[in-house]
Parts: sequence; structure tokens; C-alpha cells
Amino acid sequence: MTMPAVVPEPPVVPLRQKIGRLAAAVACAAVLVWAWRGAELRPLELFAERGNMLSYLSGFTRPDFLDWRTYFAEMVVTLQIALWGTLLALAAAVPCSLLASSNLVPWWVRQPLRRGMDALRSINEMVFAMLFISAVGLGPFAGVLAVALHNLGVLTKLFSEAVEAIEAGPVEGVRAIGAHPLEEVAYGVIPQVLPHWISCALYRFESNIRSATVVGIVGAGGIGTLLWDAIRGFDYGRTAAILLVVIGCVTVLDLASARLRRSVI
Repeated sequence: MTMPAVVPEPPVVPLRQKIGRLAAAVACAAVLVWAWRGAELRPLELFAERGNMLSYLSGFTRPDFLDWRTYFAEMVVTLQIALWGTLLALAAAVPCSLLASSNLVPWWVRQPLRRGMDALRSINEMVFAMLFISAVGLGPFAGVLAVALHNLGVLTKLFSEAVEAIEAGPVEGVRAIGAHPLEEVAYGVIPQVLPHWISCALYRFESNIRSATVVGIVGAGGIGTLLWDAIRGFDYGRTAAILLVVIGCVTVLDLASARLRRSVI
């Protein structure tokens, strides 16, 4: 004879907790309404102007690959900008992330560095590109510097968070045999965080291809310059072709980096 299943009673939520949840929901709704008004969201206009949108999108149905050699040549420049921007950011982010980790350095070293990385991370690559164009002139070098500085702030934050999440055991084991602090980092910290660092670096490289495309709009080299010229000239065929080249390149690199990440992690 089987015993009837006992259905557990739902936990009793205290009245104070219910009021707290209700107040949080009301506060979230108020913030969303405030942001809606500030952003001037008008979704009905998407339907009111659908005729213009359809005529605009119809121009993208006939990509113009007449200058495909130029598109691919500039796409290669964009990849070069993204590659060097990522590498320079990586080279600087490794020591910066170690110096920004709360479990490795004192606060008076960590906090100023973190605030500096916050500043780099808060400034978009487009702004950096315009600043560097005034310093080094038009061309890919300005794009490399713009991508590198912004990603230095991003990678330092990601890398330092990985360092702060490590297990203390391996570090303490290396310290117990009388290792130098640099040896503690090399043998106790780096092996634990290296797979995560590689994954973050590959993801940022994919993102930097898109960033390198955007900075080209302001004259920092690459395929973004061609894209901006096509958009300003209402040449939808060329615009569609250039976008397809960018999408195809990002897709191929995404597949390659995903396979590399699986082999590393």
C-alpha cells in the first residue's frame, strides 16, 4: 500500500517582505516610465512611416559588388586595426589587471588604477578616434589607438575580476615553498585565470572588428570609410554589399574563435 504523497506547504512570506517586493516593483516601473519619457519612445511611428522604411529597405535587395576588391582590401585593413588594437590592449591589461585585484595589492594601488580604467571604459572608441585623428592624422593608426585604449579599460576589469575569483590554495602552496611574489603570480594565479583570459580576449577581438568598422566612419581607416561614403550618397546597393562583407567576416571569425575557445577551456 503506497502512502499518499505529501505536498509541502508554500513558505509563508512575511508582510514586511511582501511590502518590500511591492515597493521594489513600483520603483522599477517608475524608473521605466521616466526612461520612456526621456528616450521619447514612439513605437507607433514605425508603422506610420512604414512606407518610407520599405522603400529604404528595398534598396538593400540588390547588393552592388562591382568594387568587391576594394571592399575586401579595406576589410583586411579593418581586421588589422582590430588585431593590433586588441594586442596592445592585452599587453597592457595583464599587468594592470593584477594591480587592480583586491586579493593581490593594497587599496591605495588598486583604487586609483581602477578609476583610471573606468574612465577609459566609459569613453567610446568613436570619441577616442576623433581625438587621435587630431593628434596623428587620418588613417588606421588612429583607429588602432582608439580601439586599444577603450579595450584596455574593458579587459582590465574582466581580467581583474577573474583574478579576484581564484582559489587561494595554489597561491598559498607556492608561497609556502618560499617563492617570490612574482613567482606566486606566475605559478599560482596565471594558470587559474589563463583560460578565462583567452576567452575574453577572443570575444573582445570579435567585438573590435565591429568597433574598427565604426571608427572608420570618422576617418580612422578601414571599411568604415567606404560604408559612410555609401550611406551619405544614398547608394543602397554599395551599402548592402559592404555590410554583407562585414557580416561574413565577423561570422567566419566567430566560428573560428568558438572552436579555439572550446580547445582552450
